[in-house]
Amino acid sequence: MKIGLRFCLSWLLSSLVMFALFYLWHGVFLNDFKRIQFPLFWFQVFAAFTYLLFGIALYFIFESHLLKKIKNVFLRGVVAGLSLGFTAFMVASIVNISLTRHLSVQHLMIDCIWQMVEQIIGAMVIVALKLLIYEPQPERI
Repeated sequence: MKIGLRFCLSWLLSSLVMFALFYLWHGVFLNDFKRIQFPLFWFQVFAAFTYLLFGIALYFIFESHLLKKIKNVFLRGVVAGLSLGFTAFMVASIVNISLTRHLSVQHLMIDCIWQMVEQIIGAMVIVALKLLIYEPQPERI
């Protein structure tokens, strides 16, 4: 894997899109940000760094040797997004990172599905940029 324009743009744009979806879901649709117990600014900074990590993790999962066996890049993006989304949901559930108290099973399932959809959309940004940005591979001798 080459760290170049394709990597940088894919990482940053997918992180930005996933952060925007997170903000839309929790900040606008669910209005969860009112329940935060510390300054909203710091929450946004920590969330932005978290999504930068999600973006880089998503790119590395997408480009992993295991997923490279999947030749269809769209399917590979879906698998990468599903795996990162489910993992992020599980970690957040285990360490009890939630913006809501007293979660029902239905709420947990919706949250899990949303997290996976969010990461799949981020992976589709990576797929789109992988297809649009040409980076020649050096010849092997």
